[in-house]
Amino acid sequence: MTGANRPAWATIPVDEARYRPLYARLLGLRFVNPGGVLCFLFFEGAIALAVLLALAELVSWWAVLVLPVLVAAMVKLNDMVAAIVVRSAALVPEQERDRFRRQMEPVVGRARVEWVSHSVPGVVITADPVPPPRRANPSD
Repeated sequence: MTGANRPAWATIPVDEARYRPLYARLLGLRFVNPGGVLCFLFFEGAIALAVLLALAELVSWWAVLVLPVLVAAMVKLNDMVAAIVVRSAALVPEQERDRFRRQMEPVVGRARVEWVSHSVPGVVITADPVPPPRRANPSD
């Protein structure tokens, strides 16, 4: 994709796109921005895992070709889902976002708890401090 065709909501600037790992550029990732180590694990790690599974005779040797392709497809699918989420979040008006933030803020210490006398049978609940127990007289 060229810089002119990129939508305004893309998260990777055009200047930095050429410095991204080859794996991310080949998949055309716009929202998921894996670093070099993660791209290495996605591609070479998938090949190494497939080779180990094939050597253990748990899968056929076709897995060496198929597993990296499946991992790349899942990474691309994750990028597409992230794009849908960003677009839908951009459509929500600011007023709705503020209302949602207010509703999601935790309210700590504001809940009233009323004691019901039958909730704890045989226990008297009082707000008065309990006097310390009297000791027996040592002279007795």
